[in-house]
Amino acid sequence: MKRTDYIKSTNQKKWKKLVLSLSIMLITATVTVMIALRLYAQLLGAPSLSVPKASLFLDHNGHQIGDHFSQQRRYWMKLADMSPFLADAFVATEDQKFYSHHGFDYKRIAGAVLKDVKTMSKAQGASTITQQYARNLYLTHEKSWTRKIHEALFAYRLEVFYDKETILEGYLNTVYFGHGMYGVEAASRFYFSKAAKELTLEEAATIAAIAKGPSIYSPLANPEKSRNRQLLVLNLMEKGDFITASQKERAVAEKIVLKTESWEDTKRVAPYFLDAAWQQAEDILEAKGRVPAEGGWTIRTTLNQQHQKTAEEVIQQWMPANELQIGFVSMAANTGFITSMVGGVNFGDSSFNRVTQAKRQPGSAMKPILYAAALEDGFNPLTFMTAEKTLFTYDEGRSTYEPSNINGEFAAKPISLAQALAISDNIYAVKTLESVGYTHYTKMAQRLGIDVTFPESPAVALGTSDVTLLEMTTAYNRIASTGLQVEPHMILSITDSTGKVIYEHPKKKPKQILSVQDAFVLTHLMTGMFDPVFSDYLSATGLSMRPKQTRPYAAKSGTTISDQYLIGFTPTVTAGIWTGFDRGKQLEGLEDKAVSKKIWIDFMEAVHAGTAPEPFLPPKGVQSVVVDIETGGVAVNECPKQRLVYVKDKDVPKKLCTDRSLREQHSGKEENSKLELFPFSFFE
Repeated sequence: MKRTDYIKSTNQKKWKKLVLSLSIMLITATVTVMIALRLYAQLLGAPSLSVPKASLFLDHNGHQIGDHFSQQRRYWMKLADMSPFLADAFVATEDQKFYSHHGFDYKRIAGAVLKDVKTMSKAQGASTITQQYARNLYLTHEKSWTRKIHEALFAYRLEVFYDKETILEGYLNTVYFGHGMYGVEAASRFYFSKAAKELTLEEAATIAAIAKGPSIYSPLANPEKSRNRQLLVLNLMEKGDFITASQKERAVAEKIVLKTESWEDTKRVAPYFLDAAWQQAEDILEAKGRVPAEGGWTIRTTLNQQHQKTAEEVIQQWMPANELQIGFVSMAANTGFITSMVGGVNFGDSSFNRVTQAKRQPGSAMKPILYAAALEDGFNPLTFMTAEKTLFTYDEGRSTYEPSNINGEFAAKPISLAQALAISDNIYAVKTLESVGYTHYTKMAQRLGIDVTFPESPAVALGTSDVTLLEMTTAYNRIASTGLQVEPHMILSITDSTGKVIYEHPKKKPKQILSVQDAFVLTHLMTGMFDPVFSDYLSATGLSMRPKQTRPYAAKSGTTISDQYLIGFTPTVTAGIWTGFDRGKQLEGLEDKAVSKKIWIDFMEAVHAGTAPEPFLPPKGVQSVVVDIETGGVAVNECPKQRLVYVKDKDVPKKLCTDRSLREQHSGKEENSKLELFPFSFFE
């Protein structure tokens, strides 16, 4: 063998040995890395797939009215509940080898690295769907090698512990689509006002096109670029055999119709109601041992959209163009379910809820609470007391209180409870408190849902204690419900993101906290504010609303120097309103003082429109009698001021209004006007 051949043979052996050694080392290193990665993944375990989800609000009929989200508006949907075109569009566009790779597309990565090296940049992504999902879950969108390494490690762990369907579902629920929308469900609702499962092929392609760059390919921001990208998505879907050529042609021919205005409309529905409903939902979830911040809740509420829309419209019509504020709430009489809520003139300007948060003086709107206690204490609608100017002493004689009526006039004779409530006489109210006592008055208020302990001052008979409108309306609603302890409530059910029902409003009969007889008698007393037959030195307080009135209402107004209250009900709906200035300003203008009654009567008439007037039906143990309001005796033709009243069986009057003893007892100026009967059988 020649020396040159020997050397050549020796070098070849050395080279083969080197190649073999390097191959063994490379294989060993690769196996070691793979084992290390597997151990790394096993030690760390399955990465969490938890992401913040928006919670969805529905009205009482199950229609969407809004949402609540902490950082990202996202509604988590199962893959089976999405249009199949969505998954196909994203796989065709973002990761054609998704179902065959193990988290990485090495060919794409190699190509991207070469381009990055040539351009000395980090612009090329080459990320698979799994990598993008990992980035959406755990990382930022920073363009750096460190982020890409972390992305790869998270992607590997995802592929180890989760199947492809789970990864694809998570990815489609975490992609950002611009305008604050995360996930295909939020995007579908925002752009097309429909659920993701209802998307057509061309709509799904449009959604998939946005994901490449929401600021560039949003059909709202750049319609032309969005269209071009949509066409690319459709071409890739055809190329990947996800759709046929005819399907692509039809989709290309279909014009995209955006419906983002429908989304904007939902964002304007009952913001004060939704804010309060979320707070109630949080309390319910915490009591159930769940964390509200999980999100993904579907919360069905008690909101009646017709009631809410009506409230907003009449408020907009009548509120003056100044700083006057409002609180308004309505609820169902038999359940306590809140059907509408307006906590201020503009939620955008102030989210402070004047229904649930503001504590103000209700004025004479507190009198029905006092008279509920009085009825339990033996009073009846025909209980007469002198209502002349009076100086009251209290605090063991150390203090005095001299109330007056709104017009400065006083009765020149005894008046009945029925008339005192109708005209809102203040002397009668304070005398009633003296008879009933502070303890009974406080307990009655608390039973009816008002969180208050009255100080021992005569002025509390006239509503000088601070309360919320929600508390006051709850109290009236319990009277409307025939004395049942119905609770104000806004949540019918809560379902979590997996479809499990976490809460359903319990169906149980509330406790009887006021006898049905007293509740009815008080209800009928509260109809008197609309009846001019009671007008005397003071007018019945609801006469300005009477021309619009088409059905019986039981109500009471209240006025202070800074507040206007009006709360009342039919057998089915209770509504309460407060108007005033937030701080440091008194009610002075006539327009400001009149607005509460205009809004209340227009709301009640509108929500009852198209239904027959419904009377308040007396229970067993209560009788009707037409009496002379001057004397309380049974009315005959000689007594012109007649009115039907309801009293408990034991309180039915025995004497005629012409009886001399009654005339002497209730002497005073006679009225010659004829009785103006209310145009309903309820008062006949």
